[in-house]
Amino acid sequence: MLEAWILLGLAVILIAANALFVAAEFALVTVDRPLIAAAAAQGDKRAQSVQKALKSLSTQLSGAQLGITVTSLVIGFIAEPSLATLLRPVLETLGLPESSSLGVAITVALLTATIPQMVFGELVPKNWAISEPERVARAVSGPQRAFTAGSRPLIRVLNGASNAMVRALGVEPREELASARSAQELGALATKSASEGLLEPDVAERLSQAAEFAEQTAADVMTPRPRVTFVSADLPVTDVLALVSRTGHARFPVEDSSVDDVIGVVHFKEALAVPPEQRATTTARDIMSEVRALPSSLPIDDVLAELRSGIHLAVVVDEYGGTDGIVTIEDLVEEIVGEIDDEQDRPSARARQLADGTWTLPGLLRPDQVDDLTGVDLPEGEHSDTIGGVIVEQLGRLAVPGDTITLAGRNFRELDDDGPPTDADVRMTVTQVDGYRVARVRMTITSPASGTASEEARS
Repeated sequence: MLEAWILLGLAVILIAANALFVAAEFALVTVDRPLIAAAAAQGDKRAQSVQKALKSLSTQLSGAQLGITVTSLVIGFIAEPSLATLLRPVLETLGLPESSSLGVAITVALLTATIPQMVFGELVPKNWAISEPERVARAVSGPQRAFTAGSRPLIRVLNGASNAMVRALGVEPREELASARSAQELGALATKSASEGLLEPDVAERLSQAAEFAEQTAADVMTPRPRVTFVSADLPVTDVLALVSRTGHARFPVEDSSVDDVIGVVHFKEALAVPPEQRATTTARDIMSEVRALPSSLPIDDVLAELRSGIHLAVVVDEYGGTDGIVTIEDLVEEIVGEIDDEQDRPSARARQLADGTWTLPGLLRPDQVDDLTGVDLPEGEHSDTIGGVIVEQLGRLAVPGDTITLAGRNFRELDDDGPPTDADVRMTVTQVDGYRVARVRMTITSPASGTASEEARS
């Protein structure tokens, strides 16, 4: 009888050991690695121990699995017979026949041993490690590393066998858990953090935009050709200054024979520097600076590197060498922080919300830009990049003022609401054309259940 009690006490100790291995397994997988690295750099000994464990994570997890397996087997081996030995006299005292008491005692002992093992040896440490991974990892990394070091020969054999099987499946095993995240994952993480109140919505939006920024190209951020004001190389400086006053732009690409032959860029400061008496005889060709041509498919990081090298404006060209548009540092910044109200920008060119809740938009806006401004998810055009192009595709002909299309069942989210998007119908009416191009569009967002959707205007 005394031996049975001693074995039960040993089983309790083994359940605690099993809990340690389970806690180590989950804590090391879920711990915040940058947080541990920062603490370790400041001299935190326990954080340094965790960091060492993370550098050999696969081996440590194998050690934890070995510990869990061994302790579970030993617990089953000693706890169930011990409990059965203790329970059998009790059952016989209650009148159970001796022939049946052994089977009943073993069954009750199995249940009695399994439940504490599952609750205290598995579930409690698992949930604790997931809830407080840094705290648990600091507490268990030392014993876990010591056990792994002592069991290294056996772990090496087991790991070697499992790695051989993994390689046979065409996968190369890794010792450390990958901690890098893609741009989409970072954006999703920022959005989730905002929904849980850990980040301000504006901060999350900026982080998401910054994450998406790296995957864009010059074509995504450029000012398209129809919105660019070109000047002739032979245009007098007096006319250049008049153009500055009329358009509000500071820089102009200089064309030679056509807009597909851009030979330089002129800045209004260079025009102002020309003495007044010489402005009528000095041309844009005389004061222009070098311009660089970038392919429309160039990744945004390379575009930024080009613009940071000292040029202020670059021409974006298509695969045929024609001019697609221009790109400036301001275009890149606006992709991250949103529209910048430059004192030289023309207010009429910007999107704005009217008092009745409808929007008036430039036809050259991209659908994703409209989504950022209004919260409505517009479809991408099959052969076009702008909302004006989407309208023309839907119409099947060139647009004229008054043309209207309706896009039913689009996702719509209030910009100041973190809730899920709702379905809305979007009516887009052409209000202005410039030649064959849709210049301005009036957009009405209507919820089938509640009428016209409205939100706080952005200016």
